[in-house]
Amino acid sequence: MNQAEKQAILIQTDKYLLESKKWLSHSYTICSVIGKKNHYSIEEMDAFEALSSRFARASDILIQQMLRTISLIELEPEGSVLDRINRAEKRGFIHSAQDLKNIREIRNAIVHEYQQNEIIQLFHDILEYTPILLEAIEMTGAYIKKYTGEEETEI
Repeated sequence: MNQAEKQAILIQTDKYLLESKKWLSHSYTICSVIGKKNHYSIEEMDAFEALSSRFARASDILIQQMLRTISLIELEPEGSVLDRINRAEKRGFIHSAQDLKNIREIRNAIVHEYQQNEIIQLFHDILEYTPILLEAIEMTGAYIKKYTGEEETEI
């Protein structure tokens, strides 16, 4: 794969990431108004389920696709998820590798959680980490501008 093909993949991945960020921000705005509770109405549960899905999708695109694509562009070995997260912190486009690891753990919990009382705590964790995920997406967008040659797009 030549550099132009890698750049095209990076640009496409960035578009997917920005679109997922838009929907994640929308759900976060709704759910942050609802806030942390011990019990949620059906409508509130629906809103948090949408937030959960969008959180998982955005984190997957960032960690699984974008970080992998950046490694490809920078001729780094792909490595494990933890390797990619640690490199992102070293490159300076995330503040804390531990935060991204926590986001990954929350994403995994979203996929596997079935107990009602555990889901409520998961919703609280998602509310706490969504701003961190959104900031990581912003910082990644700023970082890749040197490869895309495009101005950063605000959503």
